[in-house]
Amino acid sequence: MKITLLGTGTPAPSLTRQSSSYLIEVGDDVIVMDHGPGAQHRLLEAGKHPTDVTHCFLSHMHYDHIMDYPRLVLQRWDLGAGKIPELKVYGPQPLQRISDLLLGEEGAFGLDIESRVSHRLSLDVYESRGGVLPRIKPAPEVNEVAAGDTIEGNGWRVVVGEAVHFQPILECVGYRLECDDGVVVYSGDSGGVPDSMVELARDCDVLIHMCHFATGMEPSPEYRLGCGNHMDVAEIAKRSGAKTVVLTHCIPMLDRPGVLEGMVQEMRGVYDGDVIIGRDLMQVPVGPARIARVD
Repeated sequence: MKITLLGTGTPAPSLTRQSSSYLIEVGDDVIVMDHGPGAQHRLLEAGKHPTDVTHCFLSHMHYDHIMDYPRLVLQRWDLGAGKIPELKVYGPQPLQRISDLLLGEEGAFGLDIESRVSHRLSLDVYESRGGVLPRIKPAPEVNEVAAGDTIEGNGWRVVVGEAVHFQPILECVGYRLECDDGVVVYSGDSGGVPDSMVELARDCDVLIHMCHFATGMEPSPEYRLGCGNHMDVAEIAKRSGAKTVVLTHCIPMLDRPGVLEGMVQEMRGVYDGDVIIGRDLMQVPVGPARIARVD
């Protein structure tokens, strides 16, 4: 299992942190969890092509988690030239309705798709890429999921858990991916210290968790409950027995010199596992984050 952080930021524009997205490679499957703005660019920088991606898991429908979802579907379809299986997509409701509003005949990209399957110019391009007519419109395999569901893959499985973020307006979930190499949990956006997230992360090797702000910065209890702070993350990691926690979804002010490092020191007063400050394109080890050599 190989884990690469594609986007570790927030909705705020940033040259160093794109919005939420995480790449997990297991066997022949290439999985992305969330795909916010900038994620597709990071995917290319990580050495992967859109046509390599086999599965997409979305945690909730905030734009900083799904904006590059249609880009992934369309580029994968356009460049795959009918030679690869449809993308398998999973997420909470109303994932199907949103997919239809983006990709359906009357959707935002409906005219674009129609032009590419009907106009001779686009059909020339399609055939030059190895496609065989007639050209079929994209039809990702959309699956709506909820907490408690399990998705079986080839040598891996994903368990869906409840995240605490923007309910009841948005359904929000996290994911636990289990395979022979280990267990990685992605919180999605989740705040506070909910029992559901503690259980989802139980004894995992890697917990990738939202760390939106530092303790004491919250303007209201509701803000903390929906976004969580660094000491909440430490408590979840401690209670769950997670071996490593990766801090992500960090607001820009946390990147000021010494801020995140100070937060990690405070977290170590509660949690004795490894704490990693997530950065875009970082590869996260499944195992102790120890120095192996000095160059």
